[in-house]
Amino acid sequence: MTKFSDLKLSPKVLKAIDEAGYTEPTPIQAGAIPPALEGKDVLGIAQTGTGKTASFTLPLITMLARGRARARMPRSLVLCPTRELAAQVAENFDTYAKHVKLTKALLIGGVSFKEQDTLIDKGVDVLIATPGRLLDHFERGKLILNDVKVMVVDEADRMLDMGFIPDIERIFGLTPFTRQTLFFSATMAPEIERITNTFLSNPERIEVARQATTNKNITQGVLEFKASRKDREGSEKRKVLRALIDAEGEKCTNAIIFCNRKMDVDIVAKSLKKYGYDAAPIHGDLDQSQRTRTLDGFREGTLRFLVASDVAARGLDVPSVSHVFNFDVPSHAEDYVHRIGRTGRAGRDGTAIMICVPRDEKNLADVERLVQHEIPRLDNPLGKGTETAPAAEATKPADDGDKPKSRSRSRSRKKDDAPKADAEEQADVQAEAPAKESKPRSEKPKSDKPKSDKPKSEDRGEKQNRSRDDNRNSNRGRNDNRGGRGNDRGGNKVVGLGDHTPEFIELSFADRPDS
Repeated sequence: MTKFSDLKLSPKVLKAIDEAGYTEPTPIQAGAIPPALEGKDVLGIAQTGTGKTASFTLPLITMLARGRARARMPRSLVLCPTRELAAQVAENFDTYAKHVKLTKALLIGGVSFKEQDTLIDKGVDVLIATPGRLLDHFERGKLILNDVKVMVVDEADRMLDMGFIPDIERIFGLTPFTRQTLFFSATMAPEIERITNTFLSNPERIEVARQATTNKNITQGVLEFKASRKDREGSEKRKVLRALIDAEGEKCTNAIIFCNRKMDVDIVAKSLKKYGYDAAPIHGDLDQSQRTRTLDGFREGTLRFLVASDVAARGLDVPSVSHVFNFDVPSHAEDYVHRIGRTGRAGRDGTAIMICVPRDEKNLADVERLVQHEIPRLDNPLGKGTETAPAAEATKPADDGDKPKSRSRSRSRKKDDAPKADAEEQADVQAEAPAKESKPRSEKPKSDKPKSDKPKSEDRGEKQNRSRDDNRNSNRGRNDNRGGRGNDRGGNKVVGLGDHTPEFIELSFADRPDS
């Protein structure tokens, strides 16, 4: 049986491994470490939770033990898709490099640029970063990648899902052609295959298990659930989730609950807390300090339920997770493998339960096609359906006049899982819109005061002033041709200027020679 001492690692690294309590390498570690130490490119494919992080961390420390970094020029680069995974790699580096004088820097979002710039200026041996923040530093002129000797891409398929592939290709172009590349992933999509063919030189391929397989020590199950009404699907689905948790009893010591959308992460976490469950959310929109505190609390056991988006699906190592609940069927089948891989780690038993509503049946079929087996169906712990509300619907008074309004409400719910009150309010606004448009037709003509507030020219202003004067002095009979229309309708005689010729005009006519 292979031991770490057989892998030609440096004595100081072996001492740190021994102090960490490890004696035997996992299959991916035993397969990837020797060719990495020989300077070859490595393409590692293995299930999540099999120790891929140590597969590149241990040889990296051994190879960098000699030499010294220069300012702003890191000697190695490790790219990770998420902040949490990057922070976890940094922790592994600290654990295994405690007896070696190597420096590192962690470049992730949500942290001050100034602190990171200070570390880079001193020179680092290992630069651990997310692609976006790395390029931010490069574009600011704070980073030079010409001295990178080893480049590691961790969770490459997650990079593809998150849209980082163009950034990865650009970073590859900024590093030396002679670098050594270590590429690790749990699955191998065609786009990832193209990148490996482009940027890896004759790589040593280590495939420990068939791609996209799940651990055999994870008990899987799916509950096919249909709500009583579409507008109640969210609340009834959360009720089913609580029933599934209660049904597991003491076996569920802690759990990660995955949702597809960040909004649902917040709603589910708030709902669980409302009903007395110790839960907290984690997703990409939260502040980094809050994400770190939440994750630390879950690892330390002070938090029982972690409600997460797929930001926590890849690479996070929490060895004692007993359950994974998929509140939603993942839209990408590969994410299912990564999600349930958070349980059953390091040889432990785990349980993965998924809730599937009718609209997710296609995604469920994709998952079963990927893992190449049918996931066992579970019975609803609440019986046949939840406490549906046909009775409530029957007691609701029928009103034919409300039919159009109820139809618009159902449309608004179909578009979004917004609260019922919001949907009704939106429907009411839509229903009132035509009535508001019909009001101006019964109002007075366009000769009211507001027109005088925005004159476009002096002529127009004079006409409007004349109109106001005519209205005020209508009893004196002063109306011009514009204002005379209203008096004509009332049957009054239209008085012209000829019937009331001012005296000074008559005098001027009298003075003319031809009069």
